[in-house]
Amino acid sequence: MESFFSFILYPVSAILWFWHKVFGTVLGPDNGFAWALAVFFLVFTLRVVLIKPALSQMRAGRKMAKFAPHIQKLREKYKNDRQRMAQEMQKLQSEHGVNPLGGCLPALLQIPVFLSLFHVLRNFHPGAQSNFIFDKAGVDSFIQADIFGAKLSNWITQPATELALFGTDRTSMMIVGIPLMLIASVATYFTMRLSVKKQTDASMANPQSAMMAKFMMYIAPIGAIVSGWFLPIAVLLYWLANNVWTLGQQHFLTKKIDAEQERERQKEIEAKKATPRPKPGQKPVRDAKAETSSEEGEAATATATEAKPSKPAPGQRPGGKPGGKKSQPKNRPGKQASRAKKRR
Repeated sequence: MESFFSFILYPVSAILWFWHKVFGTVLGPDNGFAWALAVFFLVFTLRVVLIKPALSQMRAGRKMAKFAPHIQKLREKYKNDRQRMAQEMQKLQSEHGVNPLGGCLPALLQIPVFLSLFHVLRNFHPGAQSNFIFDKAGVDSFIQADIFGAKLSNWITQPATELALFGTDRTSMMIVGIPLMLIASVATYFTMRLSVKKQTDASMANPQSAMMAKFMMYIAPIGAIVSGWFLPIAVLLYWLANNVWTLGQQHFLTKKIDAEQERERQKEIEAKKATPRPKPGQKPVRDAKAETSSEEGEAATATATEAKPSKPAPGQRPGGKPGGKKSQPKNRPGKQASRAKKRR
């Protein structure tokens, strides 16, 4: 793992080293709260970098909610043809500028960071000469640091002999570890709840995802409590800081996107108000180009109707009147003259 994550392990340990230097100067290098604050600000540093992808993720989610009814129609239309349904959904997402993988980016980027931090913290053990960026003095400082008697590098279920080697016991570990687990669990629940609440419209597009989100809203907090017994106190601090940051970030970004959508809605309302409306009894003004094309179409239709000879009725000769009677020829000048001579 060390060789695979080395390109992340060194930056993570460097950020932790930097913040420990900052807070260690004020509180003392071996102070447990200096190390705890260093872990907190390690989280804050990484999450600041991920704000932009998180904002893009939330915007993509709102876009998905807008055309959720279209996705539902595609699911019903192509329910027996999954390949065609996938093609049509991909086309729809492309038209609306939505990348479904973009929403997973912030979570995916945090996984290697979490694993790297866990590996760095596990390498703080007695006798170690260095730990990536940290030298022997840094390793000894972390090992000696504690919060109310609980060592940052140890975990609750660790064997009692190992806890004694670090100068702590299980009771001290539980006094500090259990409250951290509970606070992290509560923060996780409210974060998931806020996320599910904002995905109400999007649930129309994918009911399975909505059901899974509601399921995770209860499973994730339980997972935080169960796994907390097997994680070092420093990792619990990381988890707590990360969940609290996520909760605050979710609230802040939600307000920001709501304000953006409200501005867009106001612009649409103003654009509708700016459009001139016809007075009572006045015909609406149509587009000149559309009106011209409509008139040309009507003229062409009328010309075609006049040019086309009408079919004779049943029993009627061509050129005759209905009923088979011949049409009377018009009076000619020659016939009129002969009739005038006879009268004389």
